[in-house]
Amino acid sequence: MNLKIGTVEIQKTAALAPLAGIADRAFREVCRRLGACYTVGEMTSSKGLTYQNKKTADLLTLGPTEHPGGIQLFGDDPLTMARAAELSMAYEPDIIDINMGCPAPKVAGNGGGSALMKNPQLAGQIIREVSRAVPVPVTVKFRKGWDARSVNAVEFAKMAEQSGAAAVTIHGRTRQQMYAPCADWQIIKEVKDAVCIPVIGNGDVDSVASAVRMYEQTGVDLIMIGRGALGNPYLFTQISRYLLDGTLLPDPSLAQRMGYLLEQTRLAVEYKGEYVALKEARKHAAWYLKGVHGAARLRGRTGSLKTLSDLENLIQDALEEEQKSASQQ
Repeated sequence: MNLKIGTVEIQKTAALAPLAGIADRAFREVCRRLGACYTVGEMTSSKGLTYQNKKTADLLTLGPTEHPGGIQLFGDDPLTMARAAELSMAYEPDIIDINMGCPAPKVAGNGGGSALMKNPQLAGQIIREVSRAVPVPVTVKFRKGWDARSVNAVEFAKMAEQSGAAAVTIHGRTRQQMYAPCADWQIIKEVKDAVCIPVIGNGDVDSVASAVRMYEQTGVDLIMIGRGALGNPYLFTQISRYLLDGTLLPDPSLAQRMGYLLEQTRLAVEYKGEYVALKEARKHAAWYLKGVHGAARLRGRTGSLKTLSDLENLIQDALEEEQKSASQQ
């Protein structure tokens, strides 16, 4: 079963959220290979793009397997956002996503991200200008509200639809809540019931069971997974397989997980060079090692990863630890 965002057709399984500083091209490509139906590039500054910041090319580049795929922009000036959207078309995105949900102080504190939920009029101007500027569908990602006293997701979604958004993604927490406690799926359902455009639900999907529950409880057109995929991109395989034919696949073995980590890091080395790739691989390695025998000691070594060989040695040690543990049982 598929859904359409404008003219873009996407399989209705599970998408990867645009996790800033985490969901780079390498991680996205591994997730796509393992079943993610849609991915969005890391959040990119509209000002940085219009100033031709050198870092933006890495953030905006979509791999050949990332279609349909989107590019996400943030900013608080309608004309700058529109110009950035025009420039981003050079990277051939299928969709332009506008970030109106980022809770980070460096973004929201400067009027972008979730701060726009406090100014729906300005948010609407941004959506209209970006929609006019590009030939592809424009979507908007936002939160439940700024804080508990200003929960306005339903009204915000209606505004986005009226302003030209082809779909919306809602994260079921306020900006004040950041990433805890549990996401409010009821507000996601209310948004879905309030608009006619597709609604993507985001928050607390970390298993096949929770993916199915979100679809059933909210009626969303698509689910989007963020932190639930960290260290476990195979989750996309499990969800897509279950939704397509009802097969519940077992969790991946440690050897499989380490294989995904190595694949992801090798891609990152290709795209960014070994120094940057291994520095960024440290946090990913810690996520991949979660729950394994001797995890605390192994994770302690991730902070000193500098070369691909360092990672390969760590992976080998992790696999040997598992074998020892299994033989002692």
